[in-house]
Amino acid sequence: MFERIKEDIEMVHLRDPAARSNLEIFFCYPGLCAIWFHRLANWFWNHNLLFLGRFTSALGRFFSGIEIHPGATIGRRVFIDHGMGVVIGETAEVGNDVLIYQGVVLGGTALERKKRHPTVGDGVVIGSGAKIIGNITIGNCSKIGAGSVILKDVPDGATAVGIPGRIVQEDRKCAIDLDHGELPDPVAEVISLLLKRQDEMEKQIKELGISSEIMKNGLLTKKSEMEEIFCEGAGI
Repeated sequence: MFERIKEDIEMVHLRDPAARSNLEIFFCYPGLCAIWFHRLANWFWNHNLLFLGRFTSALGRFFSGIEIHPGATIGRRVFIDHGMGVVIGETAEVGNDVLIYQGVVLGGTALERKKRHPTVGDGVVIGSGAKIIGNITIGNCSKIGAGSVILKDVPDGATAVGIPGRIVQEDRKCAIDLDHGELPDPVAEVISLLLKRQDEMEKQIKELGISSEIMKNGLLTKKSEMEEIFCEGAGI
C-alpha cells in the first residue's frame, strides 16, 4: 500500500509543475484523494460489500468533488488534475498512466446492467470538460481535446477533438504532454478554406464584371456608329 502511495506522489511530481512537496501533494490534491478513496471502495465492491462500497465512494466525492463508481476499474499512476466535476461510471475501465482533467465524464448510454461505459487505454490524456460516452474504446497513447464529445472508438496514438469527436491527428507517442493549446481545430480549418474560396470567387466575379462592362461599351459604340450611318441615309 505504501509503495502505491509513493508511486502516486512521484507521478504527481512528474505531471504537475505546480507540485512543491510530498506533504502538499498528500494533503492538498483532490485527484489523489479520490483515487485512494476509490481503491478502498472498489475493494468493498469486489468483496460484495456493496453498501460500504457506495458509501466510501460518496465520502470520496464529498471530500474531492470527484465521483468514481466503486465498480469502475482504475489502473496505476492515474492522475486526476484539478478534478472537480469528474465522473467515472460503474463499468468504465481506465488504464495506466492516464491523465484526466477537470470536468471529464466517462458516461454510459444503456439502461441494461452490462458494459456501458468507456474503456480508456494506457497513456491517454483527456482534456478538460471532455465527455466520452458509451461502451467505446480510447486507444493507448491517444489524446482527447478539451470540450470534445467522443461517441466512437479512437485508435491507438490518435488525437480526437470536436463535437462529435473527429480524428485530426495520428501516430502520437506516449509522453507527458501538456501542450493542449497545440491541438488542431478542424472547424477553423474548414472555415478558413471556405473564406479563401469565397475570396477567389469574388475576385473572379469582379473580373467577369469588368469584362462584361468592356463588352457592353464596345457594343454601344458600334450601335451608335450604325445609327449615325442610318441617319445619313444608308438605311431603307
